[in-house]
Amino acid sequence: MRRRVIAFILLSVTVVVAGYLAGCATGGQPHMAAALDELRAARADLEAALSDKGGHRGRAIALVDEAIEEVRAGMEYARTH
Repeated sequence: MRRRVIAFILLSVTVVVAGYLAGCATGGQPHMAAALDELRAARADLEAALSDKGGHRGRAIALVDEAIEEVRAGMEYARTH
């Protein structure tokens, strides 16, 4: 019984520390980092799409590129202020 309690405590501490380290790795901005990952994935999907859809695909790629830059700028701002 005592081993189970110790194992549970160690597991709990490991989860908390891992979460903290993940937050530090993204500059304490896990939601912004996740958004950046999603935007990059969306851009890759747009690049893989067939045809330009009357120019809309190209415009969407440009807007996603702009959004990626805005997220990066926001993360940098938060890091320095």
